[in-house]
Amino acid sequence: MFNKILIANRGEIACRIAKTCRRLGIQTVAVYSDADARSLHVQACDEAIHIGGSAPKDSYLLGDKMIELAKVYGAQAIHPGYGFLSENADFAEACEKAGLVFIGPPAQAIREMGSKSAAKSLMEGAQVPLVPGYHGDEQDPHFLRAQADKIGYPVLLKASAGGGGKGMRIVEDSTLFIDALDSCKREAQSSFGDQKVLVEKYLSRPRHIEIQVFADKQGNCVYLFDRDCSVQRRHQKVLEEAPAPRVSTEIKRAMGEAAVNAAKAVAYEGAGTVEFIAEADEGGNAGQFFFMEMNTRLQVEHPVTEMISGQDLVEWQLRVASGDRLPLLQEQIELNGHAIEARIYAENPENQFLPSTGKLLVMNMSLEQDPGVRIDAGVCTGDAISPFYDPMIAKLIVWGKDRKTAISKMKSALDQVNIIGLSTNVAFLGRLMRCEPFCNANLDTGLIARNEQTLLHKDTVVEIQDLAFLLAERLTNDAINSEYPGRELNSPWQSQDAWRLNSSSTRTFTFALEGQSQTYTINYGYRDQIISYADQMTHFSYDQDGSKIRLALDGVKSSACVISNQSHLGQLHLFRNGRHQVWSCLNPLETTHAEEVASGKLTAPMPGRVVAIHVKLGDKVKVGDFLLVVEAMKMEHTIAAPFDGEVAEINYAQGDQVNEGDQLIIFKSIDV
Repeated sequence: MFNKILIANRGEIACRIAKTCRRLGIQTVAVYSDADARSLHVQACDEAIHIGGSAPKDSYLLGDKMIELAKVYGAQAIHPGYGFLSENADFAEACEKAGLVFIGPPAQAIREMGSKSAAKSLMEGAQVPLVPGYHGDEQDPHFLRAQADKIGYPVLLKASAGGGGKGMRIVEDSTLFIDALDSCKREAQSSFGDQKVLVEKYLSRPRHIEIQVFADKQGNCVYLFDRDCSVQRRHQKVLEEAPAPRVSTEIKRAMGEAAVNAAKAVAYEGAGTVEFIAEADEGGNAGQFFFMEMNTRLQVEHPVTEMISGQDLVEWQLRVASGDRLPLLQEQIELNGHAIEARIYAENPENQFLPSTGKLLVMNMSLEQDPGVRIDAGVCTGDAISPFYDPMIAKLIVWGKDRKTAISKMKSALDQVNIIGLSTNVAFLGRLMRCEPFCNANLDTGLIARNEQTLLHKDTVVEIQDLAFLLAERLTNDAINSEYPGRELNSPWQSQDAWRLNSSSTRTFTFALEGQSQTYTINYGYRDQIISYADQMTHFSYDQDGSKIRLALDGVKSSACVISNQSHLGQLHLFRNGRHQVWSCLNPLETTHAEEVASGKLTAPMPGRVVAIHVKLGDKVKVGDFLLVVEAMKMEHTIAAPFDGEVAEINYAQGDQVNEGDQLIIFKSIDV
């Protein structure tokens, strides 16, 4: 076993690797960029070395510098985590030449499986079923369109060197092929430095099912069950679960054996994932399956496999890389229960899942102690989510004795997550857990799109309980503000509540919900503890422990969290039943006016770079026509015409950097 390793990564996966190393007595060396100087992974390791600028190309992609630092600081091996250098065959080869162990597969295996087209050719030779498509080297646009026409639409364009949903486009019609190909190639070049794409038939109801494989240097190979990763948005995974539901034992066994054969075909070593796509019937049951790709690294979703197998896959990686045999044979690996992983992202589901950047003013994930709940995070309160890296905040993983129990536990865990400072998908994940098709395991990659009316609908329903929780927080806040030095304890004369001598009093509180012009007024009777809202009147009592409030309305008890945002006076965040609502407590002495947004001024949705402009000054376009494309976090976001009109101004050129809110184009109606 190694004495010291360098972790060539950042965030939650670097923290995850460091945790296992600490348990095994292995020292760790972290590397960090300018943006990550105070990050959790820096604190999690025994030593931490500054490696470069914030952009990945200036830090986490500097393979030569990683090797140099590993040798200087006495590391025997380098663990690449996932992303960045993890599937870089040249880096793996360079480690070996430098006398360092690359904790991953051999360079040749990465090369053979790292290219989707080469991998499919290899699998075709091994008689693994493939989705109909073109995986060759010819990349002429008109040739590729001819191949797509031959395959039949819809087709899927995929970056050959891709992963993580980047460089993928669904094309519904031949006339849309060339534009989609151009966009796919730009994103592939930006993300992977390789424009090569492949074309495949797009299945109407695809299930994304993957097999975790592990191989050692002695030629042994096993699979640790299966995972379902079908719940996706924009071709990126949102939820993962193990084992995959609604897949027959026969199909699971066939997939597992095919995955092991695929690994053996390239003399694989270490952890890998073989991904399959299967056509689902109307009930979500998986049928015929096809090889999709192999990820030659540890997957983001590896915790669900750990939860159902009871194994530490990072420890397996370390042992295999150091020359040990696999800890278990195939017949010794036991399946226990069901696990689900939810990826908590800084993004806005109600705005096409655009990433959100900013500071985590509050990140409360101190869930109740339960061995069946696990959090893998690389950030904490006070940290910033920057535009340089993936916007994942944390992974929330739960285990239950069966799928129903795991879903129930995930609902409860998500309800206890409180994050303030930027947009997140926590409430969206909670709605997913309550979505009938998901609960019934009627899964495929189109689940979110088909149910977006309910999943992407921001809950703005106001109940008397909501206002009662806000009221309780304000009353507690008044009491705290009354506790100044020198105050006579229990003196009603120095209290800010509604106490009156020989009289009852009523206080009125007015609240406004973010995004609504309507205000909500609730009256509180101090002496008789009664609140009234609209035509409802109820007895009211509460107690508060930190941000958690326990409420009783006419004897019916419930609980929620209300957190006051110290950065915005009067702003209250209500976390209740999986919802997150942002409220304002209105001061009656102040008058506020909402700013009017000028019609036709199209702004940047987030910081990024203009990569394409489809129009010129004076062009007349129809509603929905593409105007320009902004790239942010290696994803492309298309700005379309909001109505029929004319391009009046273009404020930026291709290649220009833009900030969130910058006016990109001024657009006017043709009728003006």
